[in-house]
Amino acid sequence: MSVRGLAAAVPVASHTRGVLLVAFLAFLVVMLLLCLMVGPEKDQIDAYYGGGRRIGLLGNALALAGVCIPAGTVLGTTGTVALFGYDGIFISLSTLLSLGVLLLLVNPLRRRGRFTIGDVLAHRAAGPAVRIASGVVAIAVCLPLLMFELASVGVSVALLLGLTGSSAQQVITVMIGLLIISATVFGGMRCTSALQIIKNIVLFSACAVVAMLVMSKFSWSVDLLLDSASRNSARPAGYFSQGLSKQPDVSNAAADLDFVGLVLTIILGVASMPHVIMRVNTLPALSSATTAVRHVINIVAAFVLTAIVIGLGSAALVGSRSIVSVDPGGTSALMLLAGSLAGGTSTTGGTWLFVLVACAVFATILATTASVTLAAAAAVAHDIYAQVLHGGAEEEVEVSAARWAAAGLGALGVVLAVSVQGWNIQFLTTLALSISASSVLPALVYSLFWNSYTRTGLLWTLYGGLACSAALQALSPAFTGRPDALFPDWDMNWYPLQSVALVSVPVGFLLGWVTSRYGNPEKATRLRLNMPKRLNSQMGGSLGPASQVPETTGDLFHRPGPM
Repeated sequence: MSVRGLAAAVPVASHTRGVLLVAFLAFLVVMLLLCLMVGPEKDQIDAYYGGGRRIGLLGNALALAGVCIPAGTVLGTTGTVALFGYDGIFISLSTLLSLGVLLLLVNPLRRRGRFTIGDVLAHRAAGPAVRIASGVVAIAVCLPLLMFELASVGVSVALLLGLTGSSAQQVITVMIGLLIISATVFGGMRCTSALQIIKNIVLFSACAVVAMLVMSKFSWSVDLLLDSASRNSARPAGYFSQGLSKQPDVSNAAADLDFVGLVLTIILGVASMPHVIMRVNTLPALSSATTAVRHVINIVAAFVLTAIVIGLGSAALVGSRSIVSVDPGGTSALMLLAGSLAGGTSTTGGTWLFVLVACAVFATILATTASVTLAAAAAVAHDIYAQVLHGGAEEEVEVSAARWAAAGLGALGVVLAVSVQGWNIQFLTTLALSISASSVLPALVYSLFWNSYTRTGLLWTLYGGLACSAALQALSPAFTGRPDALFPDWDMNWYPLQSVALVSVPVGFLLGWVTSRYGNPEKATRLRLNMPKRLNSQMGGSLGPASQVPETTGDLFHRPGPM
C-alpha cells in the first residue's frame, strides 16, 4: 500500500498546513508526556508487558479494537470500497470475521498465556527450541509491519506538511521513530494502551463526522449514495459484482483465487498476530476475556460500517478515476474525501475536518507501531533472553533487557524504513499476515485443542509455515516481474498468485499434523493444563485458588520451580 497520495492531490491551503504542523507538534508532545506519566512505576515484568492488568473492561476493549484496526486497515478499507465496490466491502468485512476466530481462541489463550506467544506454546513442549522458534516467528511478523508503518508515517506527514523531498521524509521518519521508541522503552504496555485508546476515540470521531457529512450530501438516502457511487466508478455495471479488483492481465481463475486468498489471509492472520495475542493477555481476568472480545466486535463493526460509507462516499463525490490517478491502491480516498467536504481546506470547517482526519491517521500509525514494537521486544527479551539464555532472569534484569530490545528493534525498523522509502512495500503487510496465519495460528490451534500435538510438530509448524510464506511471497508477482512489484525489473514469478495463504496455511497445518503423528514418539509431550502457583496469583487468581492449581513438573529446562 502506498501512502504517497495521502495529501499530494489534495489542494491543502497554506494556513491548513500551518494548523497541521501545530496539531502534529502538540500531539507529539502530549504523547511523549503521556508515556512518561503512565509508564510502570517499578521494573516489574507484569507491569511492563501487561500494564499490571489494571485497565478496565472498556479500556481493554478499546485498546484491543485499536490493535485490530491498524493504519493499513484505516486507509485501505476506504480505498478498496471506493475503487472495487463489492470486492472492497467483502474485504472490509474480513476484518470483522477475523474477530470470530479470536473469539474462539480467547478463553484458552487467556487461561494459558502470560505475556507472549511463547508462553502459550511452552505449555505444550518444554525446552529452549520452542521459545527460540516462537521468538523468531514473532520477529518475522512484527518487523515487516514496523518497516511499513514507519515508512508510511514519514511519507504521509511530509506530504501533509508540504515537504516533497526524500530527505525530508527520511528525517520525519527518524524523528517519529525516535518518539515511538521512547514511548515503548519508557511506557511499556500502559503507554501503548493509552495510545490505542486515544487513537480509537480520535479515529471514531473523525470517521463518524465524515460519514455523517457524506450521508447529508445524499439526503440520508442509502439508495442515492449507492447509485452515485456506482455511476462515478470505473465500471458502473460491475461495481456491485464480484471481480472488479481483478488485474487486466490476470486470468479469471487466478483473480478469484487471489481474492479468496486475500480474504483468508485477513481472517486467519489478524487474530493470531503477536501484538494481538499480547493484548489478549493483558485482560484482567479469564471471566472478562469473552466479554471484552464481544465488545471489540461491536466496536470494529461500527468502524467497518462507517468505513464502507466513507468508501462509497469517496467513489460518489471524488470519483474512482480521480482516486486512481493519485494512488492506484486507493489509500488516498479518505484524505481526498476529507479535503473536498465542508467546503474544502480553504474554509474554516474544511480545514478543521481535514486536520481531524489527518490526526486520526497519524495517531493510528503511532499506536500500531508502538504495539508492534513492544510485541517484538517481548519476544526477544522474555522468550529468548530471559527464558533461554538465563533460564528465568530477575524481573529488573528482564525489564531492562526488554527496553534495550525495544530500542534496538525500533532503531532497526527506522533504518530499514528509511532505506526502503520510495519503494512499493505494500506487500509487507500481506506477508506479515500470511506468516501469522501459516505458522502462529496452526501452532496455537493444535497446542490449545489437540492433545497429541508434539514438540516436533510444533517446531515444524512454526518454521515450516514461516519458510513457506516467505518463499512463496518472494516468488510471487508482488515481489518481482510486475510494474507495481518491489523489484519490477526482476522476473522470478514462479508462483502465479499474489496471495500465498491458500498454500502456506494448509502447509502449516499439514506439517504440524504429519510430524506429530509420524515423528519421534519419544519427543511427544502431553498438554499441561496446570500452571505454577506463582503465575496463577500474578494473574489475579483467574484460574481459581492456588490450592486447586497443581505444580508443574518443571520449568523450561525441566527444573523444579515456577516457569
